[in-house]
Amino acid sequence: MSRFDNLFNEADGVFNANEKYQQEIEQLKGLSPEDIAAITPNTEDHAALIKVVKQASEENLSKAQLVANIKQLGASVVKIAKKTPLLLELFQS
Repeated sequence: MSRFDNLFNEADGVFNANEKYQQEIEQLKGLSPEDIAAITPNTEDHAALIKVVKQASEENLSKAQLVANIKQLGASVVKIAKKTPLLLELFQS
């Protein structure tokens, strides 16, 4: 294995870490205003949730830490998170 192989593998690892939770973020962004309004009139809850998931992606947080961070935002944010299949799965595991 050459030194370039090691560098490429390291770069791939960093790149893939930045992709963590991207599907969850896309699902959250795909929620309709009606979906969110059915849970809470506060659209800032939805924005805060997206921010927390993006931060978890950037910091490569564990699923358990992401769930804990979401729970800290409150019950309505947890309900919004559970509207997406991938985040719902995290709360069930």
